[in-house]
Amino acid sequence: MDNVCHTLVGAACGAAGLNRRTRFGAATLMISANIPDVDVLVFATNTPWIEFRRGWTHGIVAQLTLPIALTGVFWLLDRFTRARGTDGDRPFHAGWSLALSFVGVYTHVFLDYLNNYGVRLATPFSWQWFYGDAIFIVDPWMWIALAVGVWMTGTRGRSMPARVSLAVVTGYIVVMLTSGWAARGIVSNAWKEAHGVEPRALMVGPVPLWPFSRQVIIDAGDHYETGTFSWLRAAVTFYPEQILKNFEAPQIAAVRADPNIRAFLVWSRFPYWTIEPSPDGTRVTVSDMRFPGRNGFAASTILR
Repeated sequence: MDNVCHTLVGAACGAAGLNRRTRFGAATLMISANIPDVDVLVFATNTPWIEFRRGWTHGIVAQLTLPIALTGVFWLLDRFTRARGTDGDRPFHAGWSLALSFVGVYTHVFLDYLNNYGVRLATPFSWQWFYGDAIFIVDPWMWIALAVGVWMTGTRGRSMPARVSLAVVTGYIVVMLTSGWAARGIVSNAWKEAHGVEPRALMVGPVPLWPFSRQVIIDAGDHYETGTFSWLRAAVTFYPEQILKNFEAPQIAAVRADPNIRAFLVWSRFPYWTIEPSPDGTRVTVSDMRFPGRNGFAASTILR
């Protein structure tokens, strides 16, 4: 999910009463709810970002060590501020600080799992990507529910609105996960009835803003087919266009060693290739069916 959502989840958990457990409680929850995204620092390096993101800082080792490190930072901050005569509104409790840090980190990892971008939960023991295909990476409905709860708690001085907002968002997530699994089964059966075979792979993923429709991607061997699923009609529509993978094109083997291409293939789930002439030679581009045409979700190189 996006960092607005992560921050609002941390803020809502704090407003629900957890911020009163220890000094820096609210800050601990909001920072820990974002800290796995410290991997954005990769943009300041020459490392291909798409290969690195949602790996080391989201995997099982980071899930265990980031809360400990953050607790250590707040412990040092508490000692420093107290030495300067600032006691704060409540005592610092290392145990609670650690618990809140775990809450924030695990909400982050779980929320990232929910979308179709993917997250590598077992890094570094396994580099496998996991996809919830339930909620789009930016979901304004979650923003609204969480923001209203935090705002009402702040204005009324009671934690109940924040707790209700967290319950509403939890229910929404359960519904979206369940509906996604059900829609996947319906789409798979519809494809099998139409073609007589199971799809090699498929995704029935979320779309922006509208939770009643889903994006359909079918791996049909040498090509992909797409469509939409609508809960309002309880029906799937397959589009006639076929998107060729072009895996067998001779230019592909020549560019696989390119660092940007190799990094993109680490992340890609439904890759396809396009080959087109350019003033400098032949441009070979690999994209992903999940985000076709989106800036940053493709890698290309020139064959001369």
